[in-house]
Amino acid sequence: MNILLTLSQLEVTGAEVYNVSIAEKLIERGHKVFIVSDTLTKKTSAVYFKMPLAKRTIPYRIKNTVSLFKFIKKNDIHIVCAHSRASAWVSNLACRFANVPLIVFIHGRQATFLSRRLFHGFGFYTIAICEKLADQLIDVFKVSKDKVEVIRNGFDIPEISTKLNSKTKTIAFITRLSGPKKDLAYKFLEFISADKNLSDRENIKFKIIGGQTIPAEFEKFKSKFEFTGYIENLPEEIDKADLIIGSGRVAIEAALHKKPLVAMGEACTIGLVTKDNLQFALETNFGDMNVNEKEFDFAKILSDIKNGLEIKECDGEVYERVSRECSLENIVNRLEYIFQSVRVRFYMNEIPIIYYHRVAKNLNDAGKHGIYVTEKQFESHLKFLKENGFKTVSFDEALKIKKYGTPGKYIIITFDDGYEDNYTLAFPLLKKYGFTAMIFLVANLKSNEWDRKSGEPELKMLNKQQILEMKNYGIEFGSHTLNHADLNGVEYNTAQMEISDSKKKLESDLGIDVSTFAFPYGNCNEYVKKIGKEAGYKYLFATDNAPLGLHEDLNQIRRIGIFPNTTVRGLARKVKGNYTFKREKNNSAYLRIPR
Repeated sequence: MNILLTLSQLEVTGAEVYNVSIAEKLIERGHKVFIVSDTLTKKTSAVYFKMPLAKRTIPYRIKNTVSLFKFIKKNDIHIVCAHSRASAWVSNLACRFANVPLIVFIHGRQATFLSRRLFHGFGFYTIAICEKLADQLIDVFKVSKDKVEVIRNGFDIPEISTKLNSKTKTIAFITRLSGPKKDLAYKFLEFISADKNLSDRENIKFKIIGGQTIPAEFEKFKSKFEFTGYIENLPEEIDKADLIIGSGRVAIEAALHKKPLVAMGEACTIGLVTKDNLQFALETNFGDMNVNEKEFDFAKILSDIKNGLEIKECDGEVYERVSRECSLENIVNRLEYIFQSVRVRFYMNEIPIIYYHRVAKNLNDAGKHGIYVTEKQFESHLKFLKENGFKTVSFDEALKIKKYGTPGKYIIITFDDGYEDNYTLAFPLLKKYGFTAMIFLVANLKSNEWDRKSGEPELKMLNKQQILEMKNYGIEFGSHTLNHADLNGVEYNTAQMEISDSKKKLESDLGIDVSTFAFPYGNCNEYVKKIGKEAGYKYLFATDNAPLGLHEDLNQIRRIGIFPNTTVRGLARKVKGNYTFKREKNNSAYLRIPR
């Protein structure tokens, strides 16, 4: 995809570091990433464009909106992610004009004045970096719970270098010296200065790390504390310290270095982080966000600093959980998923997967069940698809097309059961129009025994020679159980046999790899999905009882049925891309982005 990240800032912030970290991972995965911001300090492979988004006067906002709109159109941006309030405001308008989905990342508490509540500009989907921020969006701004998700600050998990503690203990207080953090830092240093047992100890080195410039009022602290200003290689400074004081990204990075951590943010005091208070620490982004703001307990911080200096590492459970929830790799996996799900719902469009069963020569051969199309009807369908620029793709190809936003009109054609007419009637027409397909085979039957019980005529299934000829052309084959069993109505052991043994039999009999499976009648549940995954299938296909996005559950993939009453006009409606969305009711769980 072409992804735009927007940010308004006048000095380096945690949001910028988060932006650049995400950008580098996305670029590594093949996406093209752009960053628009007032300033950009961190090195990045993304395309950077300077724009004064932090200037909030009406003339500047109008100018920035127009400029951003032009930027989006010129660079064919597929999705925009805004990472600050000012950039979200401008991005919201620009995206509306450009008809591009916007995701807003919330890094801090939102101002609650009336105009903000009336026009908050949180985009199509909102990502909060902690639970307390999500609560504010839902409770104060009335954002739907379905439109808000918590994704924490992300980091590459560092290699830990074990060092012997020297006689001198280093305390690193890492913070910005501007905005609310400046006021907090000043009050904290004033309080610490008064404790001679800590600030005057010769075996303790107290470093204040951060701030593009050191404000004049901090001059009086320089005799007791070392001010380093902004440091590019912050992980190295964290690694050298014995104890870290900080919040937000700083606190997370400290935990990932297994450092004793005293968390104090611009909203509240956490203190020495342990497994017992970790949940609250995560919910508040280690003190930066809370329902009641500016609740500070400097005496607790002082006490916890002294306790923290007595331990070598942070709590093991703290390290494990922070590593899991703040892994940049995991976070970018989720973001790629969200980008696709947002685009699918924003445009109400998805690559259609259609499924047929039989192709009958004429109505006399059709049988009683409405699971057929006539040969003439099938050709009219293929002719329509060809004339309208559709290209058949495999499911692997479809996932890549979605992931990277490749333009074009695509479709996946599938057949269930594996009737012989798929070879005698459908195959010649597929070749004529240059299309491929997927066919799901009932592995253990030579004819349609499951249908004969209800009065259907006996019909042959595909044989090995036919299957291999079709495979050589490019037709894919998957499993449809051993005996066409309704998997929702059988015992676990039977379901396991139908799913697992059908794969083994097809691979043994045909000498081909079978990595896909379709549930007979579209019926499935969680335990048969689990069986399918454990059996080694890569993809499991259902019918209309599945998520809207092809990528959203690879063990229950949605397909659209084609039946005798599907005219060319009906087919056009079903393959337009928005068919499944229009069929879902407003309260459908499938309209929500799965988590």
